Amino acid sequence: MPPRSADVVHDTAEREVAPDALTGDDLEQAIAHQVRTLRKATGLSVGDMAEKVGISKAMLSKIENAQTSCSLSTLARLAAGLDVPVTSLFRGADAEREAVYVESGHGAVIVGRGTRVGHHYELLGALRGQHKRLEPVLVTLTDSSEAFPRFQHAGTELLYMLEGVMVYGHGHAEYTLRPGDSLLLDGEGVHGPKDLVRLPIRFLAVTAYPDNHQD
Repeated sequence: MPPRSADVVHDTAEREVAPDALTGDDLEQAIAHQVRTLRKATGLSVGDMAEKVGISKAMLSKIENAQTSCSLSTLARLAAGLDVPVTSLFRGADAEREAVYVESGHGAVIVGRGTRVGHHYELLGALRGQHKRLEPVLVTLTDSSEAFPRFQHAGTELLYMLEGVMVYGHGHAEYTLRPGDSLLLDGEGVHGPKDLVRLPIRFLAVTAYPDNHQD
């Protein structure tokens, strides 16, 4: 497990793409698409669906063509008639979401445990809020790298070997990792490289922290 991004970070070149503001038209278009798609999936005509949910055929037609805004009560009726949660009617309205693009070699350098013995950690992006619980780090080990203390943390970690060969320990088990090999592990178990067999070594470490995890 590499050090957390909460540690000191240098030379970050992350580029964040902010989502555009959500408009009323976005909502109407999303609701129109979802209602029409879900209605057709049930095999009901516009008239049959309108009668089922208790609105006029003309009103349902306007909703499916994004020509009107739905009241909360109408949305509740539509959701009940389609047997779906109300939230599913908004699917696609927030298609523009935050993203982070990092060019090769330009990730933030994390300084933490292991740095002093030649371990290089490059953060490949981090989203704010609830999405921060997923953290990808590129780890590079070279001739100057040495063994270092094992890690232990909440959550699940995926290692994907890119270059070199190493023996990786998790609990009482040891795994020889070569390019293309992966190791999915429970972060609560003590883990870390035990033997650097063929250098240089590069591997991707992606940690998924639990929803209630605090930095």
